[in-house]
Parts: sequence; C-alpha cells; structure tokens
Amino acid sequence: MSKVCEICGRGPVMGASRSHSNIQTKKWRHINLQAKTIDGKRVKICTSCLKTRLKTRS
Repeated sequence: MSKVCEICGRGPVMGASRSHSNIQTKKWRHINLQAKTIDGKRVKICTSCLKTRLKTRS
C-alpha cells in the first residue's frame, strides 16, 4: 500500500529517535492519509489537502 498523497505527492520522511545516551535510531514519520471518494474516484489524500479542499469549495 502506497503511503503517498495522490493530490500533493507528500510521503513519509525519515527521522531520528534519540535515546538518553544520545544513540540514534532511524524511524519513519508517516503523513495522515485518508481514503476518500472525490469525483467518483477513490483516492488517498492527506488531511492538509482535505482541509484545503474544503476551504476552496465554497
């Protein structure tokens, strides 16, 4: 399953988790994707695009 927004193209970003002894372990930060039906098509859209879409529809 793809974890990329189909509207803006944003995807997961690599981050770093630091322990108390400052050891770095890599981790992924995923965006908040929602599966919505837009114009009769099922798309995966991030919540920031969804909020922008609701603002511009009025």
